[in-house]
Amino acid sequence: MTKIPAFDEAYCLDTFKKLLAVDSTTGQYEELQTLLCSMLDGLGYSYHVTRKGGVIADLGGEGEALCVTAHFDDIGLMVRRINPDGTLNVCNVGGLHPYYCVAENVRVHTRGGEVFTGCVCRTPASVHVTEDELKEEPDFRKNICVVLDRDVKTAEDVAALGIATGDVIALEPRLELSGGYIKSRFVDDKAAVAVLLTLMKALKDSGTVPARKVYFYFAAYEEIGHGTAWLPEGVRDMLAVDIAPTGPDQTSDEHKVTVFAKDSRFPYHWGMTNELRETALEAGVDFVMDIFTPHYGTDCDVSLVAGHDIRHAAIGFGTANSHGYERTHVDGLKNTYDLLAAYLLK
Repeated sequence: MTKIPAFDEAYCLDTFKKLLAVDSTTGQYEELQTLLCSMLDGLGYSYHVTRKGGVIADLGGEGEALCVTAHFDDIGLMVRRINPDGTLNVCNVGGLHPYYCVAENVRVHTRGGEVFTGCVCRTPASVHVTEDELKEEPDFRKNICVVLDRDVKTAEDVAALGIATGDVIALEPRLELSGGYIKSRFVDDKAAVAVLLTLMKALKDSGTVPARKVYFYFAAYEEIGHGTAWLPEGVRDMLAVDIAPTGPDQTSDEHKVTVFAKDSRFPYHWGMTNELRETALEAGVDFVMDIFTPHYGTDCDVSLVAGHDIRHAAIGFGTANSHGYERTHVDGLKNTYDLLAAYLLK
């Protein structure tokens, strides 16, 4: 096995910060796509931009291709209508649950290019005067709104700002680093994108070429289920790098990389999954196997459903509080990096 380039923690975390700084709620891909292209230009890789927003980088190598994917789209909100009192009624984009966004600061992106700040609130929203109403479960259709940081009192006031139905609302990531732990929204999956870019830099700096043809596919629509329906010609294997949700029934750990055995749709390819497991053992990577049901899938599933004749597998770092204020550890990122690098160079 070719020597694995060392994991550059500082570069990975700095890249993660840069990705988080750009809002990319599913469907709103242009600015983040531009940033990714700029990063790939700086690293010296050729790439292809898909019509719907993805970026596919060519890492070189020969033979039947492996396509590694991580997604850069985030869950978020959209303006459903403007309420008579000047607040915004909203709906979710992707799997964002109401209780995971109440009291979060947001940015409203209008289709005219303006950005307004605000906060997700309960309506009514005071423990002191509306206690009974606040006992109800949060529900986007009934008792949640976005309050703008503007002196607006009517729907007409809001419309005058240029805000309208269909505008996108991004949640504040709130990144915090402490004791090796990474706390932020959108660890899913911008942390994985940062891991891939870190490996690309390491390969380029060391002059290392993968043992086979490899593409890195940065996808834009994973959170709503169609990130990688199209694949480059010649792809034989597909590997998703995504979060491994932790929980009471899970083996996944924030310090480790998980090799996925099954998700809510179907099992991952037996042979390819075994290859990843064997690679982890050979390289001394700290890993676990896990199963994710009932509400989890990756872009590998999408490629299969689209009809591609491929083997498919998935790996990722253990992550707590998925689709909320998430947490992982830098050890998990490193172990994911080490397993991916070892598999590419085997």
